[in-house]
Amino acid sequence: MIFPLFSVQVKSLNQVQNIKNLGSFIKIEHTLFSLPLILSGTFLAANGLPSLRLLFLIILAGIGARTSALALNRIIDRDIDKKNPRTRTRELPSGKMSSLSAWSVAIVGTVIYFFSSYLICDLVFYLSPIPLIIFILYPYMKRFTPLCHFGVGLGLALAPLGGWIAVTCSLNNLYPAILLSLFTFFWVSGFDIIYATLDEESDKETGVFSMVSTYGRISALRLSGVLHLLSFLSLAALYLIYFEKSFFTLLFMILAGVFLFLEHKKSSNVDMAFFKINIVIGFVIFLFILSGIYLN
Repeated sequence: MIFPLFSVQVKSLNQVQNIKNLGSFIKIEHTLFSLPLILSGTFLAANGLPSLRLLFLIILAGIGARTSALALNRIIDRDIDKKNPRTRTRELPSGKMSSLSAWSVAIVGTVIYFFSSYLICDLVFYLSPIPLIIFILYPYMKRFTPLCHFGVGLGLALAPLGGWIAVTCSLNNLYPAILLSLFTFFWVSGFDIIYATLDEESDKETGVFSMVSTYGRISALRLSGVLHLLSFLSLAALYLIYFEKSFFTLLFMILAGVFLFLEHKKSSNVDMAFFKINIVIGFVIFLFILSGIYLN
């Protein structure tokens, strides 16, 4: 009786470990970067709360797309990750997860994304491959150009635009969504440069391109600062054109600017700058949009 019981316990521990590996691989918490931006575009287009069915489908599509994009990124970069001391313990390079499991996650995320897009409307379904194409191309950019940061910026910049189009099912009158997407593009490209400071030495040794490994940390962080200034100006343009009478919206815009500034003040602490402050910025932008809609 002891050996079968021990076998069951081992299997249970393996299952728990597999679930932990899957959770670490998917990193569902990274959805906290993109989800507030998708919702910002959604609420902005609907001028308030859309139907609950549509809201559910948009959130589901966002989660599916993010899961697929992250899985594909990990699959494409597994050899690079194996050479980097910081990333060699990730699930694929360390052997904690098989390539088959990783591809399964990518396929499931893609199916959820496409099926949700199909249920939203025809236009969203027809445009749905574009973000995935960008996220497939982005990992390859670091192999030949330091402009790779703008690849991930472009991919996430489609989040608010996607939310807008999901509500309107049209490409007309995109100007508010474009301003929100410009904010996202500059913001994400800027904080991806900060994130790249973690791998400065490893990237130089392995020939991986980034602004940090190519031009040095100081110059790269200066560029990141310029990009974040441009992101704030995009947000200010959105405020002046669409929310100019809302005092509370102005406060949230200023708060976003303060957190963008803090991101650079804390750039040496990447965990604080990249994860904690950026998640807060995403939700501040969502509150900025909500206040502009309801308190204008």
